[in-house]
Amino acid sequence: MILPIVMYGDPVLRKVGEVIDKNYQGLEQLIKDMFDTMNNARGVGLAAPQIGKAIRLFIVDTKPFAESDDDDEDDEFTPEQKKQLIAFKKIFINAKILSEDGEEWKFSEGCLSIPKIREDVSRKPNIKIEYYDEHFKKHTENYDGVIARVIQHEYDHIEGKLFTDIISPFKRKLIAGKLTDISKGKVNADYKVRVYRPKK
Repeated sequence: MILPIVMYGDPVLRKVGEVIDKNYQGLEQLIKDMFDTMNNARGVGLAAPQIGKAIRLFIVDTKPFAESDDDDEDDEFTPEQKKQLIAFKKIFINAKILSEDGEEWKFSEGCLSIPKIREDVSRKPNIKIEYYDEHFKKHTENYDGVIARVIQHEYDHIEGKLFTDIISPFKRKLIAGKLTDISKGKVNADYKVRVYRPKK
C-alpha cells in the first residue's frame, strides 16, 4: 500500500526514533508498504518517520541512481559503481553508525519530505554501521561512497535530523521561504503527501 509521505514541518521528523523488537505489530506489512511508497515516489531511501512513525527503521534501494544516470551523457558513476547501486537494497532496523571517517565530500541531496529542493551536502565517505535486518539478525558492515551517503541521510531521519540542518547557514537562508511554503502545505510533489496541521 502506498502511504502519504510526511512533509517538512511535521514534528515527527524531529523525533529520535524508538528502538523496536521483532514483535513490533505489523512490521512485515509496514516494510512492504514503505518499499511501495518509496518506489512510487522514485526515492532511493525512506525512513519510518517520513511515513509518520518515530521508530528506528529505514530502507534503502539505490537502483534509481544507476537508472537515471543511464540517460546522462556525462555518466556520474562508473560501470562498477552502477553495478553496486543496482544491487543494493536493504532494510535497516535499530541502526547505529559506529564510525564515519575520510575526507568530507559534497554531493547533491534531496529528500522526499522536502520536495523540489536539492543542495550540496558534505559528508564523510566511509561508515561502519551496526543494524538488524528484517529477520532480526544482527550485522556490522562497512560502506563507502554514494551507498554510505544514502545510509547516512536515512540514518539522520531516525535521529530527528534533516539534510537542511547540515548545509551552510547561507544556503539555509536562501531556501527558508521554500521550506516555510512546504510546511504550510504549498507542496509540488507527484506522490501522496501529508502536511502537518497543528490542532487549534
